[in-house]
Amino acid sequence: MKSTESAKRFATRDLVFVALMAVVIAACAWLQIPFGQINFTMQTFGVFVAVGLLGGKLGTMSVIVYLLLGAFGAPVFSNFSGGIAKLAGPTGGYLVGFIFAALVYWGVTKLFGDGPVPAILGMILGNLVCYAFGTVWFMTVASSKPGFVAALSLCVLPYVIPDLCKIALAYAVTLILRDRLRAQHIL
Repeated sequence: MKSTESAKRFATRDLVFVALMAVVIAACAWLQIPFGQINFTMQTFGVFVAVGLLGGKLGTMSVIVYLLLGAFGAPVFSNFSGGIAKLAGPTGGYLVGFIFAALVYWGVTKLFGDGPVPAILGMILGNLVCYAFGTVWFMTVASSKPGFVAALSLCVLPYVIPDLCKIALAYAVTLILRDRLRAQHIL
């Protein structure tokens, strides 16, 4: 009986963390700086804090919950937008790419452990996969049908250094939060 109660509490705690990190990703989407034709947001920071703090499985679930909230119209995307049209639009591939970024992180840390090098490598490779998925999507969906170089110039190259900074910050925040939550027996 006690093991069943512990399993229920553990599952409830996991669901709470998944929901909380989906909200963090949404809040990060609202933090934006006008930057060229596409605003600079903190969404990838939120995604990488989610996977870094909760691990690949629960972190990926957080990303999926976030995207489902947005798909059903909750204003969780940048500019307080939501809806399936945002996901189907030119930059929707980067949003969907968050799932692949989380899955890559999960795969890298599953194979090599969750030490500093695999965690940071998982975040960087995950971001690259998000770039790849989002750029192909952008080239396919954008009304101007830009070529590969034009899409990279618009959607990726201006964001590489800021995204590396977000990854470094996400890793640092993850370490701090993980230590504090574990000290309080919350995580």
